[in-house]
This record gives sequence, structure tokens and C-alpha cells, in this order.
Amino acid sequence: MKLHDDQKTVVMVVDDAVDSIRMINDALEEAGMTVLVALEGNQALTISRNITPDVVLMDALMPHMDGFETCRRLKENPAFADIPIIFMTGLSDTEHVVMGLNAGGVDYVNKPINTTELLARMDVHLANARMTRSARSALDTAGQNLFAVDREGNLLWGTPHVCRSLPDTTHPEFPAVKSRLEEWLSHNLEPGHNMPLRIMDTPRSVEFLALVDGREYLLRLKTPQTQNSAAAALKERFHLTLRESDVLFWIANGKTNREIGQILDMSPRTVNKHLEQVFRKLGVENRTAAAASAIRLLAAQ
Repeated sequence: MKLHDDQKTVVMVVDDAVDSIRMINDALEEAGMTVLVALEGNQALTISRNITPDVVLMDALMPHMDGFETCRRLKENPAFADIPIIFMTGLSDTEHVVMGLNAGGVDYVNKPINTTELLARMDVHLANARMTRSARSALDTAGQNLFAVDREGNLLWGTPHVCRSLPDTTHPEFPAVKSRLEEWLSHNLEPGHNMPLRIMDTPRSVEFLALVDGREYLLRLKTPQTQNSAAAALKERFHLTLRESDVLFWIANGKTNREIGQILDMSPRTVNKHLEQVFRKLGVENRTAAAASAIRLLAAQ
């Protein structure tokens, strides 16, 4: 069974049984994939520092470091947030299945491996992972630098730009950033609350958006800008008047025409007239598209 894709799928197989690896390797290569082999957990962690595979096949029971601990360690790397890890195990009792899923795995297959079933499961999980990455890349393109952390400040997922901007678990700044987030999130935050945060010599701020399912804190990473500098950037890029750039700035910040009128001391009708000119100059049809264009520009500043 061939998996159809423009580029070869990269699979990391983590297993201490050479015969098992040989059989799986032959099946994956026949399916047109590139195979990376790790004979134990530490080898998998070493590979992960330089290469991010598309999917990981993980033996549950290995010497020195079992598959469950290896999976947890891999998932500490933000680059592995969306990488599906499928456990391969001869243990089908509920306890070990739950251990695999709690460690960050998405599925498991029983040994001896049925390669046809394995490839079918991989196909499903690869498709889901690619859709997730595509959605997060789209958020980046729209200037929505979103990420989520748990109650202790550990990164659960982030858009590509955010993952590049935040220190990973091996960075010296990671403990301090994690601690600041944990302390901040311990308060009863309201949506829109911001916290200034200096990350890797860059002044930033973090905006709280929502608490999802009682455990996932949805946040936005922002680069602080003054209204004047942001409006000036919009004015220059889109050839707007000063008032038009002010209106667009507040549109990008989610304000209504009434709120913008109060801020800029003009009537909502005048705000709407400025907006008509903004739409024309940006080549868009509505405020959502105008806001997206402004957010993209300001996120790149």
C-alpha cells in the first residue's frame, strides 16, 4: 500500500528487536517512506534534536528507557507536538494502552505487526497531523500568533512562529518563562488580560484568550507596539490617510465603529466613511479581511 504524497514520509522506528525492525523497515520502504532507526530511547532523543520525522513507531518495552518515558520526553520538544506516535506492543491489556495514550501516543498496534493495518493507521494519523499543521500555519499567515500551555506553563502546542519565538526545554531561559506563565495563570484572568514578558532579549507580551476544557490556556504572543508606530506602518504600507490608518489600527484590535468613534472623537458614520476608503485601498470587501491584512503587517513588524 503506497502513501501518496509529494515528499517522502519520514518514519522513526524505535525498537530494540532487530528482526522486528527489519520487517517494519521493508514494509515502510516498499510504501515509499524514509526510515530512521533507533534501537533504544536515548538514540531516539538524539535523533529528535536534529530531525523531526512525520510519524514515530514506538516499541513499548525496551531496556534502559521504555517507550512510555521516551514518548513523554519526545513530546517535551515543541516540534513534536503534532507528530503522531504509535505504540507497538504485545501488551494489549487496558493498563498499558492507557499508559501509552497518557504518555502522548495517538494509537497502538499489537505485535506481531500486521503491516497492512499499520500502514492504514499511519495514513489516518498522518493526514490528521498535516491538517493540524496546516491550520496552525494558516493562523501564522493571518498574524494570529497563538499557543496553548497547561496550568504549569508547559507548552502544549503553538503556531510555527510562536514555537520559533519561545525557548524550548533545553534553553537556559525556559525555567524562568515557564515560572512566569505559571504564576500569571494562577490568577483569575479575564480574556484580554496582558502580561509583559521579555523572551530571548526581545520585549513581548502575552495575551490571555480563553481556558479550554478547564486545562488548556489559549494565549497570544504579541510584540508591543505603540498606536502611533503601528498606525504609521499601516499608513505607509497601504497608502492611507492618517485618520484611515487610525481607524484600521483599531479595527485590527477588534473595536466596533461605535468604540472607534469614541476613541478618535468622531461619529460612527464618519468611521464608516473612512472604512469604505480603507476597503478600497486594501482591495478587500469587509472589515474582517481588512483586519486580517493589518494584523499580518503588524505581526511582521
